[in-house]
Amino acid sequence: MPMPVGQLQNPIFRDQRVEELNLATFYPAALTEHNLGQAMVLPMPENAPARVFGVPRNILVEYRMLTKPVTVVRDVSLIVADKLQAASQESSEKHRMVFTGMKGNGKSSLLLQAVEFARSNRWIIMYIPRAVDLVNSTTHYTYDLRTQTYLQPVFAYQTLQRFKTVNLSALQSLTTEKVIEVENRSPVPVGTKLADLADIGLNDQAVAPTVLSALMEALGAQTQYPVLLAIDDFQALFTNTTYRDPHFAMLKSWHLSMPRLLMEYAGGEKTFARGAVLGALSSTNTAFKLNAQLGHALKLQPWKKPSPYLKIPPEILRYTKGIERLRVPDRLQVNEAASIFEVWSKTKALHTHADDGLFMAKYTEASGNARDFVWKGLLATLET
Repeated sequence: MPMPVGQLQNPIFRDQRVEELNLATFYPAALTEHNLGQAMVLPMPENAPARVFGVPRNILVEYRMLTKPVTVVRDVSLIVADKLQAASQESSEKHRMVFTGMKGNGKSSLLLQAVEFARSNRWIIMYIPRAVDLVNSTTHYTYDLRTQTYLQPVFAYQTLQRFKTVNLSALQSLTTEKVIEVENRSPVPVGTKLADLADIGLNDQAVAPTVLSALMEALGAQTQYPVLLAIDDFQALFTNTTYRDPHFAMLKSWHLSMPRLLMEYAGGEKTFARGAVLGALSSTNTAFKLNAQLGHALKLQPWKKPSPYLKIPPEILRYTKGIERLRVPDRLQVNEAASIFEVWSKTKALHTHADDGLFMAKYTEASGNARDFVWKGLLATLET
């Protein structure tokens, strides 16, 4: 028979129970120098971008192991917050940035912080947490003779659905400022609510790519709300895709409607009257890693001349023109790592007694790298 509940209250049974994470909530006013190195809980309301659009898989796994989604305030967090504050009153053409740095240094987490900062300040948000899914041939595509590109109606439909869920209040308060042509139906008149415009694409998946493009253009013209376009796996937009043309040749990403739409905003060809475009490079998926052409276009190694045999497609130069780079520190500061260590200790994820010796050993083994500190350090503490 099971032991009575009353007897389970004995301290011997409570020793290994997961402690509640009593941490401060991550919000814009908390991004100050006083809170540098502090771990904070990301709020997750029903329409939070991270909940609706999703998050990168490695972050998702961590959040599932923790009792709450947690992030750490770093020096670079304050830099991004200041840039977003400035972007809220200026065109996105002046505020296009990509996060760079060695693998596992926290670029995706920083992008997620930027998304949460924007949500808390009532921005309209388009968050693409896994841009690899746009180019890995996992959704239907069809050739469009009108635009001479390959449309991705399923992905456009899913994006439109999530976008409306996250930004419903703002879309209901904004209206179209010009007539919008949509195939196979009468034109959308001036004064139509943007939420109703989105419904057109949600009611007919075939026109979802056209509606999504028109919706983004309408948001670019309005000045009531700033708009954030955040793209993780940014490098995947500039690689060969696994989609094939009728001759079985690999399609370039700019031949697909969704990557091309995002690249047009990243390159400044299309803009938001108020807002910013942020991207994060990722090395998690080695099939779509950063290539030499994009590295040269972004000037990631300005001292290194490209090979004379390396042909850089003009589209890569075109869509990366004017993008600012922000290098995320390769190593965690000791106080930042200490906050992470404390969070995982309270979650009872460590199989070894948590003390200062273990912390310094794992921090040193990982050379301060955020991902290695957690996955190869704290979560690899099983003693044999």
